[in-house]
Amino acid sequence: MQDLPYRDLNGYLRRRFGERVQKITLDAGLTCPNRDGRVGQGGCLYCNARGSGTGAWSRGLSVSQQMLEGRARLGQRYGAQKFIAYFQSFTNTYAPLEHLRALYQEALACPGVVGLSIGTRPDCLSDAVLDLLAGLQKNYLVWLELGLQSAHDDTLKRLNRGHDVSCFTDAVARAAARGLETVAHVILGLPGEGPGETAATAAYLAGLPLQGVKIHLLYVTRDSALASLYHGGAYQCLTVAEYVSLVVDFLELLPPQMVIHRLTGDPHPGELLAPEWCLDKSRVLNLIKTEFARRGSRQGSRWQPRVGPPRPGPGPQLQLDLGKNEVT
Repeated sequence: MQDLPYRDLNGYLRRRFGERVQKITLDAGLTCPNRDGRVGQGGCLYCNARGSGTGAWSRGLSVSQQMLEGRARLGQRYGAQKFIAYFQSFTNTYAPLEHLRALYQEALACPGVVGLSIGTRPDCLSDAVLDLLAGLQKNYLVWLELGLQSAHDDTLKRLNRGHDVSCFTDAVARAAARGLETVAHVILGLPGEGPGETAATAAYLAGLPLQGVKIHLLYVTRDSALASLYHGGAYQCLTVAEYVSLVVDFLELLPPQMVIHRLTGDPHPGELLAPEWCLDKSRVLNLIKTEFARRGSRQGSRWQPRVGPPRPGPGPQLQLDLGKNEVT
């Protein structure tokens, strides 16, 4: 197996389980406090009506049906026999505790499932939910996937996230106290951010008790508030060269033991407005490896242990007119 310049997820799972393990993405029919009015309305700047998910629940597919279909599809494509149930759509700890317990156990009951991955927000993590996940971790691999996106409060306000950086710091600390493995989600190319802000986010994450990072490109989807900005010329997407450079910068600043769960997103082609280059995932991954080779570096090359949120650095400032989805 070719040595990669970063600690990739597939390699990590092979070493942990002795064979290939695939994630099955799930839509549990949940919502988000940034949509139902508890925190805000309209969702985050980049989010569309499907909440970055499959929309399977609205098509009438239960969690069990989604698991069985995913198991058959991924087993045939990759020969995988072990799977991780990934609750992806919207906020998957935002429901009554017993409902969450039933959803998680339904997914874990599928043959071949060795783990559970829960995508959620840092402001939707009660101690009871964390205790539930910690209990499941006794028999399964459990990942808590927490959306941060940026370690800068000004950026989070522009994104209409509805929480601040300190909320994320607290959520990670409470998860770590229970021994839970936490994966941070970040987005590169955010409005108002440049390489300095991106590097500061990497340094912030490097100082937290995290086990993994998932890196996304900010792409523009239809029916999102970002689409309005894009059409009006107020937001310009990164070029592939810019994105590759930022990813390599980011990884160089992370601890070498941190598992990299993703290096670019997988937008639904029918929903994507821009940039088109992000649909060619293999090309992007090859360009990242090529850039590492050009620099003679790898993940952790510039890592410096640090604790605490970064100081916001200089960067371009945008005046965003969001209309009904105005950031407050």
